[in-house]
Amino acid sequence: MSIIMDTQPDDTDLRLSETDRRELVEWTVACAERMLPLFLAERPDDARPREALEAAQAFMRGDLEIDEVRERSFGSHAAAREASDPSAVAAARVCGQAAAVAHMAGHARQVPRYTAKAFPGDRSRRDEELAWQRMRVPERFDRYVYDGD
Repeated sequence: MSIIMDTQPDDTDLRLSETDRRELVEWTVACAERMLPLFLAERPDDARPREALEAAQAFMRGDLEIDEVRERSFGSHAAAREASDPSAVAAARVCGQAAAVAHMAGHARQVPRYTAKAFPGDRSRRDEELAWQRMRVPERFDRYVYDGD
């Protein structure tokens, strides 16, 4: 469930309110879930990226504290360091960044960046995935995610 706020986020504020972060996490998790199969293709028994996404979803529901979500995010990044395929590495990074938005909204800006890295030899697939993400980012966060750097 998204809560639409009347104000636009400050593009320079990496933190945002908890309400805003919950809404943004919903988008980052949706993006990351599409990327997760790239990681699982190499490391099907490594649950850390999935656990990061589950923790982010628990944060959205108010069932998990930020520190616990951060730990799961760190686990996803550790899984990325242990993967060898560039697509798997990037997918685990997307999952870690998606979960990290619970702590600091600025991590949402890394989701498209790592998504682009997940398709090193397939521009068409990369462009398709990035377009899917851009079309689904909550409108009030479009500039925050894409123009905030």
